[in-house]
Order: sequence, then structure tokens, then C-alpha cells
Amino acid sequence: MLEGQVALVTGAGRGLGRAFAEKLAALGAHIAVHGMREHGPSEFGGIQTLTDVARAIAEVHGVRTLKILGDLTRSEDIERVVQTAEAELGPVDILVHNAGGDIAAAGGKPDPNDVVNIKPEDVRAVIDRNLLSTIFVCQEVARGMMERRRGRIVTIGSIAAFKGRTNASIYATAKAGAMHFTRCLADQMRPYDVTVNTIAPGDTHTERFVNTRAIDPARLAESGTLDRIATVDEVARVVELFAGPMGAFVSGQVLRVDGGGQLWAG
Repeated sequence: MLEGQVALVTGAGRGLGRAFAEKLAALGAHIAVHGMREHGPSEFGGIQTLTDVARAIAEVHGVRTLKILGDLTRSEDIERVVQTAEAELGPVDILVHNAGGDIAAAGGKPDPNDVVNIKPEDVRAVIDRNLLSTIFVCQEVARGMMERRRGRIVTIGSIAAFKGRTNASIYATAKAGAMHFTRCLADQMRPYDVTVNTIAPGDTHTERFVNTRAIDPARLAESGTLDRIATVDEVARVVELFAGPMGAFVSGQVLRVDGGGQLWAG
């Protein structure tokens, strides 16, 4: 379906990012596998490096892959990541901007992490990772897509953005901003035949998620109920819609993937 196309997936070393990369590779796309750290994939109990991940995707799916390291809170790294991907694999046809997370300036989750008491440096770190990186990565890729008059952009939001919350409030705020930026970008990209959409997952069975909180074992079921945690593949399937031919006339949308956990409009 995507044979010969080039996809850049940010934050692709593990979890949802790797699942997005695997899904696009299975559809025939060549993949630029971005990560912030070479050993990032092993941080929550895994054993692989980013190099290993890129190599495994290439071997399993028979596509070309490229490992690229970069800190997407730095403008110079963003420019280098995109330019390296295009120099080695070709113009980026598909961007999946997955990098982000509720991560403090010094690593780990902000503590405290409520609306009033979160530290200023952690506010800036979370906004940099989730909102500003979305803006600047999308801008860098969108310019080339406008020149070529084709492309697909998919940003990764969160259901956290849809309601007020005391905890992880800055993360929710940043994701809400990133999702609205995605709509604004979709408006500008319409004349260029470039679609721009957001996937907003709920709780998902990733390495980070299961290793950073207590989870009711009943929510780890993989079938028989929608009142559970999603598998990474259930979320990654949506990228096939937005990146493939079925999504050719779908743009400016936010699709929640949470088993119906949020049933209100908006």
C-alpha cells in the first residue's frame, strides 16, 4: 500500500512509536527511525538499542531503515533529523510525530505534577517536548511537502487533552495545544493535497506505561471487553487509515483510540 514511500517516525525506539514504524514498514514504507538516545529502547526493561530497532524493522519487513538520534526540543537537531532522513532515504512522504511524554526537566515524571505546584522548569520541559516539538517538527517537514504538493502528517495527542485535570495538567495542556496546532496546519495544507490528523490514544500497554504506575490486572485483558488498556497494535492500526489511501480525503481530525472511554462530543 505504501511501497516506496518514506516515513519519518519520531520517538520510534519503543512503545507506540515503534508500533507506528512497524505498521508503516509492513505496508512497504522505508522508515527513518528517530530516537533521542541510542539506549532509549532499553530504559523500561528492554534489551535493544535504537540501532537494533532500525535493523530489526528492516530485516522483518524488507524495507530500508535509518536510525537518527536527535533532541527535538532543539531547532538545530530538528533540522538535522529531517535533512538526514531525506538525504539517506528520500523526501519524507509521511511524518508520524510521536515523540513527547510527561517528562520533567531532569527526567522521570514531574514531582509535584499538579496545576499549581509543578516547578517552572518542568512546565517548560513538558511544553517543549509536547507542544513546541510538534510545531517545529511539523513546520520542517511541511515545507517540503508543500513544494512537492503531497504528503501525510500524523501527530500523536492524548485523551488527557479533553478534560480538566489536577494531575499531569501541563502535559494535558500541551497536548491540547498540539492538537489544535494540528487542525491549524491542516487548514493551511489543504491547497497542497497534504492531510494532517491526530491520533489521541487512551491508556496503552507500552513499556513506559506499565512500568510507571500500578495497574488493575483486569485492565490488561486483550479482548472480551472495551474497559481495558489498548494494545499498541490497536492504536497503530489507525496510522494505516491516516497514512494510506483510505485517508486521502480525511484531514484536520482527532481520532480518540480509547475503547469508548470518553463518550462526549469534542
